[in-house]
Amino acid sequence: MDQYAIEVIQVTKSFGGIHALKSINLQIRTGSIHAIIGENGAGKSTLMKILSGIYTKDSGRIMIHGEEKNFTSPIHSKESRIGIIYQELALSPDLTVAENIFLDDLGFGTGMINWKRLNEKASLILNELGFQIDPRARVGDLSVAYQQMVEIAKSLAKDVNILILDEPSAVLSGKEVAILFTQLRKLKARGVTIIYISHRLEELMVIADVITVIKDGETVKTLDPQSCSEDEIITSMVGRKLESLYPEKNVPGNEVVLEVKALSTRALLHGINLTLHKGEIVGLAGLVGAGRSEVARCLFGIDKIAGGTVSKAGTPIQINHPSQAMSHGIGLVPESRKEQGAILVRPIRENMTLSNLKAVSGWMGFIRRRQERETSQKLQQKLAIKLGSVEDPIASLSGGNQQKVVIAKWLNTDCHILILDEPTRGVDVGAKAEIYNIIHQLAERGYSILVISSEMVEVINLCHRIYVMSEGRITKELQHDEISEENIMRYAIPKRETI
Repeated sequence: MDQYAIEVIQVTKSFGGIHALKSINLQIRTGSIHAIIGENGAGKSTLMKILSGIYTKDSGRIMIHGEEKNFTSPIHSKESRIGIIYQELALSPDLTVAENIFLDDLGFGTGMINWKRLNEKASLILNELGFQIDPRARVGDLSVAYQQMVEIAKSLAKDVNILILDEPSAVLSGKEVAILFTQLRKLKARGVTIIYISHRLEELMVIADVITVIKDGETVKTLDPQSCSEDEIITSMVGRKLESLYPEKNVPGNEVVLEVKALSTRALLHGINLTLHKGEIVGLAGLVGAGRSEVARCLFGIDKIAGGTVSKAGTPIQINHPSQAMSHGIGLVPESRKEQGAILVRPIRENMTLSNLKAVSGWMGFIRRRQERETSQKLQQKLAIKLGSVEDPIASLSGGNQQKVVIAKWLNTDCHILILDEPTRGVDVGAKAEIYNIIHQLAERGYSILVISSEMVEVINLCHRIYVMSEGRITKELQHDEISEENIMRYAIPKRETI
């Protein structure tokens, strides 16, 4: 067996004069878990798309198990037994789990579909992965986390010996990440080579054999996670030392801005009680499916509240629609910015002003483009959003800057209660630090902020208090001196009655 499954030698790639890859050199040992990390725009995705045949390299050499390859299409990459799971899921929502897993060959070479056999084979793969998913379930009815699991199963159903994972744990809970890691170690033991791309340093330190840092289209450093620190990796990524990822917490006020009592829905939520003070950052923690995002959707008027009350400054309010929530000063940054938080093909200026068109419109309702540009430019400066022009589509920005735009649109309103659902999902560590500073500054200015995050370290270091959820209920309110990973997990894990 060749020592290296993949060798990338001085590979370059440009787009219209912009160098995405300047000179990438990489050696990935056969049967290893090799992590690649870097800021958004560093060149990670471009390199992966070259390895998967979507892009062709401009120059350099790629060796797969000692044999030089020149991929010109994804078919060539698949023929070399390379599988890739992208951060953006590639599933058919109207098909079942089993159909998605075996979509390339539903009849297993017979030309006829045997539904019993199809579901049995899918169930076998899902069970091997430790994923409790019904193979007959419609994918569109699954949560994003479970859809990610189906994507992983779909890739592993093919006989790959090189597997590329792009942010595979972005939507998984801690328990689900542990299951994923167990399966990756099993694949490694079978000789499968795994390339693991993630922004979560704590994960890489646990799962990776080797970590390579990419910056500005070049390989900066290859590190051994057993002998390096997270600070060393961060410094290599951003080119400077981050003194502190999290800003010092401010002192919140005593004024209760939002109070929720016995909030329930017909489907999941039961008796939710929480309060939010002026200038306070409160966290909602829990496992996937606990109901955290459902609380956010109720408070923003997306989902119907079946019971309970919501009060603002002591006065009960009705929230049956997002427009009502906005009229009460409530804003929501949803968990999926690309599907729910931004219109990717539209200009940045439109995305920034979309939440308050009246502010940039004349008396007849026509939008004043000049005022729209001026407003968006002020917001861009306020949040230090890196962009070419406010006329560019928001899709042209990095993940971190896209998220800043989604936050910025609420600063263009009378919003003073901000719900942030997974505020740093899919952004690099440098952008995370900037978003944390924005959240801290908003709290200092008197905003009341509810943070929902699957990253325990995030809610622990950002929040003054944390509500822990499990199975649609709040199981514990943790005060500042009670906040710890152990306490969060203790109350997040569902409790079963003994029989």
